[in-house]
Amino acid sequence: MRRTGLLVAALLGAHAGAAPADDLLAALRRARTLEARGDVQITVLFPPRTVPTRTARRLPAVAFMPGLIARNFTVTGTDGEAVAGRATTRYDLTPKVTGAARWALWVDQAWNIPLAYEERTADGGLARRAAFVTVNSKPVKVAAQPLSRPPGLAAAVRRALPGLSVPAGFEPSGVTDRADGGLSIALTDGVNVLALVTAPRNVKAAPGVASRRVGTSFVWLVGNLPQNALAAALAGIRGVDPSGLGTFVAPAASKE
Repeated sequence: MRRTGLLVAALLGAHAGAAPADDLLAALRRARTLEARGDVQITVLFPPRTVPTRTARRLPAVAFMPGLIARNFTVTGTDGEAVAGRATTRYDLTPKVTGAARWALWVDQAWNIPLAYEERTADGGLARRAAFVTVNSKPVKVAAQPLSRPPGLAAAVRRALPGLSVPAGFEPSGVTDRADGGLSIALTDGVNVLALVTAPRNVKAAPGVASRRVGTSFVWLVGNLPQNALAAALAGIRGVDPSGLGTFVAPAASKE
């Protein structure tokens, strides 16, 4: 009986260890069609900006991709502090890849949708935080946006930028046109997003930005990763031919 009891305990323990990830992914799926509204305070410290704090009526959108989160992050859950007076569960997402940013989300215990989130650098510094200060009495329904990664995009990016070393855990998820005639390729690990840019000119040096000249073009990589990791991703690029990415280009995202 004792051995049976130990087996049952082990199985329950394994399930309990996996439950926070399952619960969080269920909340993120629900949040694709249901949102809280109210007063949100948003602070963005990376990339640096003159006015780091602003307000909004909803949480800024983050393209959470459940499949990649399950692969690239360890998720733990605890009772969180109240957000806008409502009880929450806090989920911490610790990246399995060294150097990637880590996240925390506060999910409403009754509505099962996020009320706050924050992103931190690998060394613990705050990159951005968004949280409701006040919240309306009921959430609202919203139209779900597609989150799938276009088939064939990863291979097309490799052909367009031979020698590119995509940072571990990240995959191409979309392409948009730039006003200067270049392209911006989004790379995601399920939560964090890097911008891989082809451009006719260089970009100003700054933390979180790496660039190099390849032939007559420039390639930038921008995001919350250590500087050496960003530079290493671009170091082996041998050429730039974005012509094969045209079929993947989507309209530029609204700045609303």
